Amino acid sequence: MSSRRTARRRAHVAMIGVPMVSHVLPGLEVIRELAARGHRVTYANDPATAGLIEPTGAELVPYDSTLPFRDNIWPDDPIEASSLFLDDAMAVLPQLHAAYDEDPADLYLYDIGAYVARALAESQGRPVVQLSPTFVAWGSYQEDVAAQLAQLPGADVLEARFKEWLAGCGATTLDVGEFSGVPPRGIATIPRAMQPYADTVDPARIDFVGPCLGDRVRRESWTRPEGAEKVLLVSLGSAYTHQPEFYRQCVAAFGELPGWHVVLQIGKHVDPAELGRDLPPNIEVRSWVPQLAVLEQADAFVTHAGMGSSGEGLHAGVPMIVVPQGAEQPMNADRLVELGVARRIDTADATADALRSALLGLTSDPEVAGRSARLKAEVRAEGGASRAADLIEAALPA
Repeated sequence: MSSRRTARRRAHVAMIGVPMVSHVLPGLEVIRELAARGHRVTYANDPATAGLIEPTGAELVPYDSTLPFRDNIWPDDPIEASSLFLDDAMAVLPQLHAAYDEDPADLYLYDIGAYVARALAESQGRPVVQLSPTFVAWGSYQEDVAAQLAQLPGADVLEARFKEWLAGCGATTLDVGEFSGVPPRGIATIPRAMQPYADTVDPARIDFVGPCLGDRVRRESWTRPEGAEKVLLVSLGSAYTHQPEFYRQCVAAFGELPGWHVVLQIGKHVDPAELGRDLPPNIEVRSWVPQLAVLEQADAFVTHAGMGSSGEGLHAGVPMIVVPQGAEQPMNADRLVELGVARRIDTADATADALRSALLGLTSDPEVAGRSARLKAEVRAEGGASRAADLIEAALPA
């Protein structure tokens, strides 16, 4: 819950983001909390995100992004994907200078994909804090991940381009790995339980505050149907929703399952007619649902294991069937299985029988219920948006 405290002084805090919903949503309640404490908060992002940002009380500072966020068609090759972010940084930095050189922030926050903010902050001599919606680099990250990526075709060209950009963009941190991967100060809006090798993350640099949900539950609403003994939410998030065959398997798995009401979110790219003509009465099909409001009343969750959804599932204390689609989701899925609160089923194996068996097994296991309850308590104790705002205020210059 927001503390709504009076700030030590009114500061200008600027958030620099990227225009992907899965990156914007996790930090919105932090932005709302800072604005509620009396700070002037600006938020630089593509105008496509205005509808998400402006209700928080932040002032949108528009820039034109080159990222493929409109159609969500991203390359599978990690070097190609990384090149897109570097291209975007090169295009966005002059726009940020135009907006902030005459009106610099007292402190810059930035999304993990918007490292361009670090170049801006370093050129102005201002403090910078990364607000990460996913896991952060651990102690051996360079050896475990970065070194392997460096061996991929095109990695040497990408690093040379990055070094050339750093040398001329005003940044003072010129090592590519440190600049893009190791923030001087960071706040991760994820449960510490989801962080790989969490005990090797430098606590002097990084704080885990868990999902920053604020009062979203009170602003969102969903009514549990009368007579529904148990509720199942099925959602593949915002970027991987064009999966009509998977949804048909869910209908076959959970339709008319005694006692269960199923909320099936299918996204905007699937026509409900593709799921069949006569859907069972216990299947509620939506293009979008207020996920947190449903999860607070749910008994189980079928999810793509995006970091935001994984954290919300842990926060709600519900067992999960994880069906990873891309990016870091396979790693998240395996971590949830390791924590003992989920079962992983890859999309190709997500038959009706497999899905139904996983649901009934998870929800009848008292050990899964116990672990879910313990993790729910741990995640809620991490502090969320209010603690994140405390940490940001502590990083403001005196």
